Amino acid sequence: MDQGDLIVRKDGQVLLVTIRREKALNALNRNILEKLAAVFEGLEDDNDTRVVVITGFGRKAFVAGADVREIKAAGAARTEFIRMGQNVFYRIMTSPKVVIAAVNGYALGGGCELALACDIRIASESASIGMPEAGIGVMPGYGGTQLLSRLLHVGMAKYMIFSGTSVNASEALQLGLVERVYPDGALMDEVEQLARKIASAGPVALECCKKAIDMGMGLPLQEALKVELAEYDKVARSRDAQEGLSAFLEKRKPVFTGT
Repeated sequence: MDQGDLIVRKDGQVLLVTIRREKALNALNRNILEKLAAVFEGLEDDNDTRVVVITGFGRKAFVAGADVREIKAAGAARTEFIRMGQNVFYRIMTSPKVVIAAVNGYALGGGCELALACDIRIASESASIGMPEAGIGVMPGYGGTQLLSRLLHVGMAKYMIFSGTSVNASEALQLGLVERVYPDGALMDEVEQLARKIASAGPVALECCKKAIDMGMGLPLQEALKVELAEYDKVARSRDAQEGLSAFLEKRKPVFTGT
C-alpha cells in the first residue's frame, strides 16, 4: 500500500514499512507519525503479521531527524507535538510484533530514536547514528535520553547527546548500538532474510519473549525471573508449544497458529 510518504508492503508474515520523504532525507513530520501510529494500531488485531521492518527510502537516510521546520512552527504547542511522537514510538516499543530497524544511512535525532524504539537494529555500512539536538538548542524528546542510556552505558549516552557526536556503522556495532552491519546493497536482503527467520518461530513464544525481556530489564533478578516464569506459563499452555514440541520429535516443520 503506497500512502505517498509511507509505503507499506506485506510479504507473507513480514510487514515492510518504508518512510519516503527523500528530498527531506525522510525526516519525520506529523503526517508520517500519524500514519506510523495507524499502522501499529492496526497490527494489534493482526494475527498474521509477526515481524515489522522499518526503513527509509533511498540509500542516503533511514530518517535524518524530525522535521525542524514543523517543530519550530509549533511554537507554544511544541511540547505537545513532541509528546505525539513519543506516544507513537512507545506504541512501536510495546507492539506485540518483533520490530526491526533497517538503518540505511543517516539515523539522526528522531531517526536515531525511531531505531532505538525497535527491537533490533541492522545497519548498512554507510549508516551514521547520533542525536545532534542539543547543538541547535533543543533536546531529544521521542525517548532518546532514556532509550540510549539504557542501551549503552550512561557515560557514552551522555557523550553522544551532549556533544551531538554521530557514530558510523562500525562504531555503532562496537558499542552495541546496532546488532549487525552489512554492505549497502545487501542490507535489505539480509534484513528480510532475518525477518522471515524470526517470523517462522512460534508467534506466542515471540510475543512472550519480548514481554519477558522488556518487563524484566529494570527489575531485580528475582522479580525478573518471576516475570519470565509467568510468560513461560502462557507459552507452555499454548497450542503452539504442543505443536512445536511434537514437530521437533517427529522431525517435521511446525505449523503455528498463534494460539
